[in-house]
This record gives sequence, C-alpha cells and structure tokens, in this order.
Amino acid sequence: MKMRRISSNLLALSFTAAAVLGAPIVADARVVRIEITRIESPTFQGASFGTVGQYEKLVGRAFGEIDPTDPRNALITDIRIAPRNASGMVEYSTDIYILRPIDRSKGNHRLFFDINNRGDNRSFFQFNDATTGGNDPTTAADAGNGFLMRQGYTMVWSGWEATTPPGGGRFTITVPIARNPDGTAIVGPALEEFVIDNSTTLTGTLTYPAATLDKSQASLTVRVRYQDPPTPVSAASWEYVNAQTIRLLPAGTSFQQGTLYEFTYPARDPIVAGLGFAAIRDVAAFLHHAIKDDQGNSNPLARDVQFVYSFCVSQPCRTVHDFLWLGFNEDEDGRHGRRVFDGVLNWIGGGSGIFMNYRFAQPARTHRQHIGRWYPEYQFPFANQVMTMFQGLARKTDGRLRRCLQTDTCPKIFEVNSENEYWAKAMSIFHTDGYGNDLSDPPNVRYYLMSSLPHVGQTGPGICQQNRNPLVANPALRALLGDLDEWVTSGKQPPATRLPRRANGTLVSSAQVQVGFPTIPGVKYNGRIHTGDLFDFGPLFNQGILTIFPPRLLGTPYRVFVPKTDADGNDIAGIRLPDVAVPLATYTGWGLRAYPPGGDDGCDAFGQKIDFPQTRADRLVAGDPRLSIEERYPSHETYVSAVAQAANGLSREHLLLDEDVQRYIEQAARSGIGR
Repeated sequence: MKMRRISSNLLALSFTAAAVLGAPIVADARVVRIEITRIESPTFQGASFGTVGQYEKLVGRAFGEIDPTDPRNALITDIRIAPRNASGMVEYSTDIYILRPIDRSKGNHRLFFDINNRGDNRSFFQFNDATTGGNDPTTAADAGNGFLMRQGYTMVWSGWEATTPPGGGRFTITVPIARNPDGTAIVGPALEEFVIDNSTTLTGTLTYPAATLDKSQASLTVRVRYQDPPTPVSAASWEYVNAQTIRLLPAGTSFQQGTLYEFTYPARDPIVAGLGFAAIRDVAAFLHHAIKDDQGNSNPLARDVQFVYSFCVSQPCRTVHDFLWLGFNEDEDGRHGRRVFDGVLNWIGGGSGIFMNYRFAQPARTHRQHIGRWYPEYQFPFANQVMTMFQGLARKTDGRLRRCLQTDTCPKIFEVNSENEYWAKAMSIFHTDGYGNDLSDPPNVRYYLMSSLPHVGQTGPGICQQNRNPLVANPALRALLGDLDEWVTSGKQPPATRLPRRANGTLVSSAQVQVGFPTIPGVKYNGRIHTGDLFDFGPLFNQGILTIFPPRLLGTPYRVFVPKTDADGNDIAGIRLPDVAVPLATYTGWGLRAYPPGGDDGCDAFGQKIDFPQTRADRLVAGDPRLSIEERYPSHETYVSAVAQAANGLSREHLLLDEDVQRYIEQAARSGIGR
C-alpha cells in the first residue's frame, strides 16, 4: 500500500475558495486570546522532509472562556459553581504547541491534534518511531523517521488534563476550583489507590488536600489481589505528613511491595476538571476556523486547515470516548453539523471512559484487572451504539454516539486496540451487548484488534513473571492514518473491521480450554481477567458527585470475553502483523505479576514473549507442545518468503505501507533464522 499524497496546490485552491465563500468568524470558538511566546524556524536542525520541506515550531498559551449557561457546556460537573469573570464566563488557560510546514502550501492542510497522554507527546513514537525529543522535539534525530512531517501534517498539542504536574515540557491546563454558592470550600470523599511495585515507596501523595488532619475521619487499607477483602491499617500505623501526603509508621517504613493500599479521606477544593473537554473542543475549533482572537492576535493556522483529526494513545482515548458521549464534538459556534474532529484515530483506548467529569476527579487514573477498579471509568454506556441495558434495577438507554448523532457531528472513527484491553480492561463489552451478543458496526466506525499485542511494548520481565512482549502497532497505525484520511476526504471505504466475534468462535471465555492457549512449561495460565462489575457510587452519581467512595459492588452482570488463540497461543482474529503471522514466539497481551509470589494478578499493561524452542530436540526435552524454529522454517529462504507473503498481504488490504513492507522483509533477510 502506498501512502496517498494530496496535491497541496489543488487543496490550497479549494480551501481558499471555501474561505472566500464562507469566511471564518473571528474567534467563534471560545479561545479568546492566543499568545505565541517562542518560534523556532526552522526546527529539527533545518532537516527537510520529502516534498514538504522544513518545519517550524510555535509555542505559547491559549486562553479560553465558556458560557456556563450554554447547554453544550452544562454537562460539565460543577460548572454552575465555578468562579466567573465580569462577563459571567468561566475561564481556563492551556499550553499550546504547534509544528507546521514553513511553506504551508506544501502541507496537506490537515490538522493532526495529538490529545496528549498525561501531558506527554506519544504520536512521535507511534508514527515516527522516535525515541528522543520527548515533549519538545528539536533535533533532526528527534523527528525519528519523519513520517508525520513527510505527509505534510500540521501537528498540535495542548493541555487538557488538569491534574498533570508541570515540568518535563508536559502540556498543562489551568482550571478553577469549584466552591459552594456561599463561597466556602467544598468538602467531599476522595479515594487514593497506591499501587506498590517496589520496596522503596515511603509516602503516598494525595491528589486533593485533606479537609482535616483528623485521622479518625480517614481510612487506610491494604490487600494483595483485587479480589481480596481489604485489611484495615490501624490509625497508629500511619500519619499525615501534611495535607497532601501520608506515610506509614514508624517513619521510614516502606509500603509493602506487591500490594494495593486504598486511602479514603475528606478532601477539599475540587477542580472543574471537565473543562478539559471544552479546552480540547475550543482549541481545535479555533485553529480550524478563526482568523484572529478577540484581541486581534492572528490564528497561526488561519485559512490553512481543511480537516481536523485527533489521535491519542490509551488514557486520552478514554477522554475521547467521553468527549463524544457528552456532545463536545459540536463546536460552540452553534452551526448545525459543524464538527470539531472530522476523523478520530484511537489507539488502545479500550471501551471505557475517564474519571474526569466528576467532583474530585482523577483523570490520570486507569483501571486494569489489578488496579483502579474502584474508580468510575467502567460505566454504561460502553458502546458507541445506542442501546438499552439494565443498571441494577434501572433500565437505561444510551450510547457514546447518541449526542453527536442528534446534532450530525459524529466523526469518522477508527478504534484500534491490543489484546491487553480484553484481559485488563474487559473491552469485549465495547462491541458486544453485555449479554454475550455481537454488535453490528455503526456506519462511521471501524474496529481493529492488533493481534497478540500488549498495551505497552517492553522487554525483560519487569514486574511480570515472564519476559514482556515488545511488539508495537506503529506500522499498522501509519497505514490506518492514511485510510482514515481517505475515508474522511473522499469517502473511500476503509479496511473492514477486524475483531474477534462471538458468532465465529474467536471471542470466548477466559478458560484455557476455550481460549486454546497451549500448556507451556514454566508459564502459568489462570484466566484472570477484568470482570464486568457494576458499582454504586451514591445517589448523586449522575451529577458527577460520588458520595459512596469506595463504591459498593452490586455484582458482575456484564459478560466479558477474550480473543481465541491458535495452537501457538497467538490471537487468531485481528490484524496479524508479520511478527505474529510468521512467529518466533508466543506473544500475548496479558501477563501475571511476579510479586508477591503466588499473587498472580494481571500484570497491568504488559504482555508476554515466550520464545519457541530452537530445535525439535529442545522442544521434546522441555515438553513444549509448540513447534521449534527449525521445524517451522527449515531454510532461511522459507522464513523470508513467509514474512514477505504476510507483509504483502497486509499491504494489499491497506493495512501496511510499502515502506513498512520493505522494512519487514529486510529485517527478515538480515536475521539468522534458518541459516
């Protein structure tokens, strides 16, 4: 598959005509001021990227305000009691970081909006294979393979997560603290979970300050597995260091490795974290449509952007799920059908939302089989489709796309996930109805499983029992970005959904006999997964206020499933990269924790790489049921040919670019397999 390059001259002509016929309104999105404080032109040490040429960097701050009475903002928790300016508006400010072609006529006129992960740029690793540069890529090496620049994208990062700490170049946002109508501080229950994976942790940091240091109003518990009943830690065994820190006693005592500590306490001063949704909306809409801000400062992308795509990795994709569900893809201009994002590419967002539009929110949290289960992320509606489900005794009808369907502002969406999301995040409910039945795809959504991939690729065992799975989805993501662009701009149908399904037997219960995972010497399989839990957070939950915290478990009514594997333990369904289609190992999206021994809870974001025996003799001695390398690939040519066939097959299906096909073949040719 070749990556389509759009004629920049043709696009420039069409976009100029559109601007003349319907000139953008000044600051119709509610970014009221934009300040560019640093320009680096050219950046990347003057490196040039294909036909697009050099890039420049613009860094600054955007200042926004929203009308708390506007129905499009009214769903933000505590917006009614947020401080207002003299005009009755609620204010926020956010970092903004732009990379654009110096000669914008050579760009592709697409705005690539990277919704950052906890303040960090993840797109340069995922698309450009970059390993240096962090949040301020500057050198030629920081550009990696330059893929996004070679395609001509203008790239933007801005802050949205209000609990992101400053420093490290992270993209931050400043939002107000909500207060009671009489001006007094709001106090309410908060929960901190401390996941202890080392033996050196001495303190626990609280997201919000404690309203009182009276220990009788707080509680600390500990457990090993998620399913274990919490054991109270006596008040004599811990203390407040200050209003936002606790420690164990006597001072210098470490938290126990391999355990979960939960600390509940009365907190004060909740931030209006849901303003992050409005900031994403407003920054994207301003850069797309505005000419100037309210003070006459020019929009640095004025009359250049034709389409806007969002990209995210993990946590911010859960933000995008709620962003769409709450109706924020309709910009504040108010024109029917004017969407913020035309296309959405979500990578490893699972089927959950985010703990953000709540009082005392903690959007940096994530739930997995072992961690974060008591936070309100795994909540109905799970699926994009509008459906009816029972929530305890209540019957509810909803779907993540319900509001954008009503306003004709739904984007084209690619939901791309790893195997890990099924095991660690109960993701099967994203495309089943909760009772075990497959759902049909919405017309504007495609779903892809990256077969046998982990949430995070790493090497070595780390905190897990086995060596971790190093595979990454980068080659497929590059191809899928092109597919999404063609779908949005020309209506060309993208590759069909590739998911495990109940109907064809590739989506099954986690019992080993159902999954088909082989019994491999030295590898433990217990089928432990994130269960389909339903919690009660109290009667004000629908208002974003949690009054029962920790929540009360009502049961596990939702059926959850995982992908079926072949005899090697590799997923059958999904996009099978050449590493999986022509394997040298068993690759899993799941793993088990090493500490404490015998705990055997899920190993969070990591999978396993379990090498095949090298020879038949090795296999027989070990009692390994999987064929050895020499039995699979009797010659080097056999192996290289198989890799080439797998890579070219993906290319024909528009799931791999020609440049990545060539990389796979060259890598196989350089290997020692079959020699």
